[in-house]
Amino acid sequence: MLTMGVVRGISYGLFGAPEEFGPAAHSLNAGLVRAYVYWGQVEPAPGRLEWTVVDRLLEQVAGWGRLWLTVCSSSPWATRTPSSFLPPSPPRDPAAYAEFVAALVRRCEHRVDYWQCENEPSNAGLLWSGTAGEYADLLTSFAGAVRSVPGAGRVVLGGVGYDALSSEPGSEAWQFFDAVCAAAGSCFDLADVHLYDDPRRIPGHLAAVRELLDRHGCGQPLVVGEYGGPTIFGFPAAEQAVQATMLAAFGDGTTSLPQGGASGTETPDRRAMRELYRRLPELPEELQQFLDGCPPELAARRDRIACRELVTRSLTAFSEGVTTTCYWDLAPEVPDYSDPYNLLGLVSARLALLDFRDGALADAQPAAATFRMLAAALRDAVAVERITLGDRTDVHAFTVVFPPGSGKAVQVLWREADPFTGDQDAHEAFEWQWVHDGIHVANAFAAGVALPAWNHGRLAVPLSATPILLSSTPLLTVG
Repeated sequence: MLTMGVVRGISYGLFGAPEEFGPAAHSLNAGLVRAYVYWGQVEPAPGRLEWTVVDRLLEQVAGWGRLWLTVCSSSPWATRTPSSFLPPSPPRDPAAYAEFVAALVRRCEHRVDYWQCENEPSNAGLLWSGTAGEYADLLTSFAGAVRSVPGAGRVVLGGVGYDALSSEPGSEAWQFFDAVCAAAGSCFDLADVHLYDDPRRIPGHLAAVRELLDRHGCGQPLVVGEYGGPTIFGFPAAEQAVQATMLAAFGDGTTSLPQGGASGTETPDRRAMRELYRRLPELPEELQQFLDGCPPELAARRDRIACRELVTRSLTAFSEGVTTTCYWDLAPEVPDYSDPYNLLGLVSARLALLDFRDGALADAQPAAATFRMLAAALRDAVAVERITLGDRTDVHAFTVVFPPGSGKAVQVLWREADPFTGDQDAHEAFEWQWVHDGIHVANAFAAGVALPAWNHGRLAVPLSATPILLSSTPLLTVG
């Protein structure tokens, strides 16, 4: 079965009481939640186990969903570099680490489907403070501990992220995973790929990871532990403007930015963000759309792109053989907190589907309705297949495969277009044949679309950059 899940973030219960998010995630029709657990959260002192956060996570999906836990070795006492958050580092005592993992797996009593050892470990210094060899050793211990509990769930390789996917073969990030697969290729059951840049690159990214695995005789199936858009990584003009400003902030020898803050000690990344806001009107529109205070028409376009890309990313990944995806992300890490000068916020803050209102989670972005609709449309699906349309290579068409006798049929179409300006293109009345009983039509904005019927089940579909969903059952009901 195909599964559309969401990520709850990277710090659940770490900086505050673990809140209730289960009903909100369930209302989106998500079938899976990915969350993080840190060694120091569970074992704050040697031999003293605290299960509050773990039990709270299990409660959130009880009765309706599945859980994916990304386990980080961060610990203030047990690792080479003490830390309660990021980056994790190798354990000083591998046996103690294995005991912690085994205890965690036993506590979860087969209620976790996916056990992931760290996240994007090739992102050195930020998400893993160690070598590839040390990560391979950690993964080996981790897999042994998980597999020591019969039926515990599957082990997931730390995600292959943008640092690798945006680089050439043989780069440092790819060498990292080459070393891990060579040393610990049998120590994971699934490989995780993170998809944030241009959605048209998804097939190539998945192929590159499969090639990596094949080189080492692995061949494990792929899952997508993070994906979302739009991000600056999907727009070259935006990414180049940010890189130029960051170089100036960190000092590239040619220019510099003014020091911020009363003491003049503000970090370079925050100085760069302040400079971007100072120059907002002259920045490329592709970058402006990600900044607070951008023109309303750009903010509205960004929201439309997010709805479109949620559909195009999901369908493309599923059509390439992926069966599980987790959208980044469900909601902000901390309620009622906003920092426009946070560089990570520039990349991902506006991807959150929900936000806190009066202490509870509610829809924040139009893409929440899109996720809800698409996840319901794909419920019980077993695969997505691409439809070939002869010389119309500019048209992307997919059919969703359901078990025989389900009575469900879903097809999705959109036209190739520029990621930023494509929604300004005119619609094309595209002739399409629908042979199923009953038809319900909606676009990627979760809005119904009225179609004039042609003879013998042929329809005029308003084809554009915005995906159109055709279904034999209603698309816009929540269930």
